[in-house]
Amino acid sequence: MEASHEPLSSLRRALGLLRVLADGDSDGMRLKDIADSAGCGQPTAHRALRDLMAEGFVEQVASGKRYRLALDFFVLAARAGQAGGLRELARPVLLRLSATLSDTIFLLVRNGYDAVCLDRIEGPFPIRSFTGDIGGKVPLGIGQGSLAMLAHLPEAEREAVIRFNMPRLLDRGFLDEAGLRSAIATAQAQGWVNLNTGLIPGMAGVAVPVFDARRRVVAALSVGTLAERLREDRLPNVVAILRSEAEGLSARLNPFDVALRYPSRSLSTLAS
Repeated sequence: MEASHEPLSSLRRALGLLRVLADGDSDGMRLKDIADSAGCGQPTAHRALRDLMAEGFVEQVASGKRYRLALDFFVLAARAGQAGGLRELARPVLLRLSATLSDTIFLLVRNGYDAVCLDRIEGPFPIRSFTGDIGGKVPLGIGQGSLAMLAHLPEAEREAVIRFNMPRLLDRGFLDEAGLRSAIATAQAQGWVNLNTGLIPGMAGVAVPVFDARRRVVAALSVGTLAERLREDRLPNVVAILRSEAEGLSARLNPFDVALRYPSRSLSTLAS
């Protein structure tokens, strides 16, 4: 008697749906679109999605009408890929930068409308920063690392962030929308951000974006220092060193790293 091929077919169908969702929008896909892309009927797709949800690989978006890959999928993929997460990979980079520049170095990631400090190496000079210590966050647009990420987001995402964050930025005494858009344009043109706005007297900073394999911005390397240490004679060298380290880090990033998609959950593991 010939063995049934149904388990194998179900496995292939589930793997096909995972590939469809991986190529889909981060906000999720409708059942009809998933079924069409996978080449199967909606009832078949729904059964497979239900099984994947039971295993923690797929989740429904809050509205309940869209599906996307869930945290367990990325955790499993990260284990199968590079062993080191973003923070682990970046730690030697931060140490090198701090030793080379004798300044405080930050690793920032995006979490929704905010920038979160994922790691920080303290330099010899006492400074104040917008994010403060590890786990601190600020609205995207405040601070050099935050602005470096905002400037390099896809246009639609960037516009959504600007609309949401402008009242928050104004509440903190930040420049108006025209000033923010001018700073974004400058950051896009030169590929890095240098801030000495006076919001924190005596402090200055410079930051560069970190991209993944698809050239999507996922993080920023940032220097926080005294304003007198980022004058025109020193600034170009600092930028060059930062960009070199950012490019090296980008080449080693694991696209399934949980910290790139769920930075707040990654930070919670550091505290435990």
